[in-house]
Amino acid sequence: MKYVENRVEDFKIAYIGGGSRLWAMNLMGDLSFEPLLSGQVDLYDVDYESAVANEKFGNSLPKPEGGKGFTYRAVEKLETALTDADMVIISIFPGTYEAMGSDVHHPEKYGIYTSVGDTVGPAGIFRALRFLPLFEQFALAIKEHCPNAWVVNFTNPMTVCTRMLYKTFPEIKAYGCCHEVFGTQSFLAHILEKECGIEGAQRDDIRVNVLGVNHFTWLTEAHYKNIDLFPIYKQYVDKYHATGKPVTEEEADEWARNPHSRTNQRVKMDLFRRYGYIAAAGDRHLAEFCPGDWYLKDPQTVYDWGFALTNVPWRKSWFYERSEKRDAILAGKEKFDLKPSGEETVRQIKGLLGLGDLVTNVNMPNRGQIPNLPFGAVVETNASFTTGGVKPLVAGEVPQEIYGLISPVVWEQETIVEAAATRDLELAFKAFVKNPLVRLPLDEARKLFDEMVENTKEFLTDYLK
Repeated sequence: MKYVENRVEDFKIAYIGGGSRLWAMNLMGDLSFEPLLSGQVDLYDVDYESAVANEKFGNSLPKPEGGKGFTYRAVEKLETALTDADMVIISIFPGTYEAMGSDVHHPEKYGIYTSVGDTVGPAGIFRALRFLPLFEQFALAIKEHCPNAWVVNFTNPMTVCTRMLYKTFPEIKAYGCCHEVFGTQSFLAHILEKECGIEGAQRDDIRVNVLGVNHFTWLTEAHYKNIDLFPIYKQYVDKYHATGKPVTEEEADEWARNPHSRTNQRVKMDLFRRYGYIAAAGDRHLAEFCPGDWYLKDPQTVYDWGFALTNVPWRKSWFYERSEKRDAILAGKEKFDLKPSGEETVRQIKGLLGLGDLVTNVNMPNRGQIPNLPFGAVVETNASFTTGGVKPLVAGEVPQEIYGLISPVVWEQETIVEAAATRDLELAFKAFVKNPLVRLPLDEARKLFDEMVENTKEFLTDYLK
């Protein structure tokens, strides 16, 4: 990496999961617009052929106007990608859709429903047990080959994956990146227009104080310029909490094409009515952190609350559609719609390199940014990206009204990380049985847990020795 006037050249990114059909392609598209950065991206994936396809895709994109751009290279070994890397990006999906099918759908036999299945609940716990040993390996490899690189994790369960990186390599410079808060900022901009007639406000114009854990983040402050948005939000909630956000024609068309995208913000509004703070993730995620009989009692309850259960067969079909789309683009049969993704990775890189400061929400170990949550646990708050580092901003204490919701989640996540680090399924069961979605007698909870272990045992061999 070298600075040439106000540019950075020879910047190397190691991409773990470089065959990704979403995050990697988004990054390549965003880099093609950035004239101040250039270098190389090494794409490492256990599916090497998919990394090769992304290499072809990335190298087919236009160079940014006035810049040199990036070249892309698929590599077969992790250490090749990591050697001399300035930044490491991780977005992986270990295991199979069949394993995820057990995570999400097997608990339905016990009356436990899952809307996403990648963060908490029985599905999130078993996903973590599969993923965390790999993050342990990644941390050790980063320590050996590029200990000073910045590490960005996009993989869910975001909190525990990022926590395992630090548990394994405490000096690592890592953060977890999630776009959930962006949607709430956009929703607040929409409310500002509808309630106050103020048009043109963009997501970045909505200033918020963020605290909590990933996918269960909350806003304790929200402003547009000098306007406090909490009274405006309350006014909107009072109008629409019973019916949900009025649906536009565009949204109705999207829901018809993809029923799993359905959400009318009723869960978010209901949580505001209960606690007085703005839940800042999407409804499908928020529902999974709450007692199972609130929003996920059964499919009809889910529908009544205006969101959807994202089933695994749909996820699998989406994956193959993305693969086919990429193949069609590479074959020249379909044109790629090149536009900014809305993600902030490139802006974050520029902030770290002194090419423009940025404040945004990230997941990092608690060093006092949320004083009444455990020190060292990974939490989500705003952070400042500025020359040479990411500095979490003090968000303040979790308000007492929602502390009783968030604190048990932190305990569960810390317990799962320890269970994965020690390969201790009995410890994992202690977290499993206390999860608010597992509203079962102890013997039934044990039976469900053991069945889920059996269903995915090929990915849990280290735990079963």
